[in-house]
Amino acid sequence: MTSLMNPTTPDIRLVVLDMAGTTVADGGLVEEAFAAAARHLGAEPDSMVDYVRATMGESKISVFRHLFGEEGKAQDANKAFEAAYAELVDGGRVAALPDARETIETLKSQGRTVVLTTGFARATQDAILAALGWQDLADLTLCPADAGGRGRPYPDMVLTAFLRTAVADDVRQMAVVGDTSYDMLSGVRAGAGLVAGVLTGAHDVDALRAAGATQVLDGVGQLPGVLA
Repeated sequence: MTSLMNPTTPDIRLVVLDMAGTTVADGGLVEEAFAAAARHLGAEPDSMVDYVRATMGESKISVFRHLFGEEGKAQDANKAFEAAYAELVDGGRVAALPDARETIETLKSQGRTVVLTTGFARATQDAILAALGWQDLADLTLCPADAGGRGRPYPDMVLTAFLRTAVADDVRQMAVVGDTSYDMLSGVRAGAGLVAGVLTGAHDVDALRAAGATQVLDGVGQLPGVLA
C-alpha cells in the first residue's frame, strides 16, 4: 500500500501530524462522544453518524454547526461532545497508535520539527496529551483556536505551525500527515511539499488520494523511512 517518495520532494524540515486516527487510536471514541452530544440535544445520533464519519478531521464545532444549524445549539452540542470525550479519556480509553511515539522521536532525531494538530478544543487536546504522557513530546501542539478558529480543511493550522516554528524557508519544506481527506486538503491548501495519508483512521486510500495525498502509508511508523 505504501508508495515511494518522489525524488523531487524538497528537504522536509517541519512535520505536521494529526492526532486521532494518525498518532492516537480513535477506537470509536469520536462517535461515542458525538452520540452523547446528540442525545444531550434530544437528537437521534443514528441519523447523523454517516455525516460525522465523512467529516472526520474537520473541527468539531463546524460539524455541529452543519448538523444543528443554530449557533447556540452547535455550541451546546460541542460542549457536550468535549465533556463526553474527556470522560472517555479519563476512563483510560485513549491509547497511542503503534510506533507513534517512536516515530515522533525519530523525526526529531533526524533534525525535523514536529507539530501535533487536532480538530478538538484545547482542553480535550491537553487531556489526550496528558493521558499519553505526551505533553513534551512534540515541539508544538495546535488546535483550531490557536489558528484563529478555523480548523481543517482550511490550511490555517498548518500555516500557523509554519509561522510559529520558523524552521522552514518554504512551505514546500513541510509534510502534513493525517488519516482523513480533510487532513489532505489542509496540507494541499497550505502548499506542503509532502501530503501523506495513513490507513489507521477514518478514510480509505481512494478518499485520501482524491483529496490530494501524495503518499499513502499503512501507518505513521513508515514516515521516517519515507523522509530519510
